[in-house]
Amino acid sequence: MDAVASDEDLALRAGQGDREAFRLLAERHYDRLYRLAWRFCGARAEAEDLTQDILTTLPARLKSFRGEARFSTWLYRLALNAAADRRRSQSRSLTRDADYARSQAGTRAEANAAAAAHAWLMAALDEIGDPLRATALLVLGEDMTHAEAAEVLAVSPGTISWRLSDLRQKLKALKERDHA
Repeated sequence: MDAVASDEDLALRAGQGDREAFRLLAERHYDRLYRLAWRFCGARAEAEDLTQDILTTLPARLKSFRGEARFSTWLYRLALNAAADRRRSQSRSLTRDADYARSQAGTRAEANAAAAAHAWLMAALDEIGDPLRATALLVLGEDMTHAEAAEVLAVSPGTISWRLSDLRQKLKALKERDHA
């Protein structure tokens, strides 16, 4: 197997049952999937589970990949849908906030502040909901350009700009409400 083959070529081959092509795709994109899952879930164990769930279903889903979009765009859509499905099916967990805070903060005071800020942000994004949540995760969490996020979400770049503006306004209003 050619290790320099394009993702699109590997995806088409993997969709036809080529295990080596699938292995190469999984290796190339595992870190990206995990990072997105971490940002969506906020906890290491949940992110690992979500990433594994995506990779487990990926061989069957590759059969529907037609190469009309870049593979990475198609994969982000798949991952966002899987994350949203998981989020809808699970109740919120306080442990995700504590795990995130412990991984990001060195001292107890910093951990508490980080946990509180993260918990507030996750609750605010839950309240705001999709599609603003998905837009924020891609643009702010994954450092995608508006054009890249627009491609993943199948909207125009102008819609991404509008959503981010709307997100800022809604977060500001929620912050004023919650800290009044």
